[in-house]
Amino acid sequence: MIYLRKADERGYFDHGWLKTHHSFSFSDYYDQRFMGFRSLRVINEDVVAPAEGFPTHGHQNMEIITYILQGALEHKDSMGSGSVIRPGDVQYMSAGNGVRHSEFNHSKEDPVHLLQIWIVPEMKGGSPLYAEKNFSEADRKNKLCAVASPDGREGSIAIRQNAVVYASLLDSGEEIRFQADKNRFYWVQLAKGRLEVNGILIESGDGLALGELDQIQFKGASDSEFIVFDLA
Repeated sequence: MIYLRKADERGYFDHGWLKTHHSFSFSDYYDQRFMGFRSLRVINEDVVAPAEGFPTHGHQNMEIITYILQGALEHKDSMGSGSVIRPGDVQYMSAGNGVRHSEFNHSKEDPVHLLQIWIVPEMKGGSPLYAEKNFSEADRKNKLCAVASPDGREGSIAIRQNAVVYASLLDSGEEIRFQADKNRFYWVQLAKGRLEVNGILIESGDGLALGELDQIQFKGASDSEFIVFDLA
């Protein structure tokens, strides 16, 4: 099973302060064909204008991961957590039985470019959780680096779902071979560059759904940055 979700087919909104692409149905964008993929519910590619952002709002029963591509994002929440995250930082918030938070562009001059990811938890409820961790360029260079997993493997952030999230910075011409499980499903989201996945060329903003495979081969068609979701 292979399906290519082209970047220009995503939902798109320009709110002035926010330019956003939705890979799956979200907010005012609805397409019954794209309601998520397995437990992966949301991939939003957001560009937030300087000194702008999302005012305080609430979430429940969702695993929320923020991956910064460029710039700096300031986070505050009702658990008392507060920080500024930058490229290489992965932020995790498990909304559990309810949490409120805000996110603002920390810079008054430069936009912030990020991926906002939502994963449905295995079980509803529980106390909200917060974590963040930096994964250096060396951690991600020319390999798949686990940044989130159900058991915190390889130093990743532990999340409440049977899903592993990998990040990679792949140089042009370099290859990664990943041992897949035919009983699991995979979504590749390309954030930057051009990438071949099992011989299929994808470009910045594209998503690729995969399943029933025992190996996935990634080859850099240019320098690229991407995320792989390994899903039950």
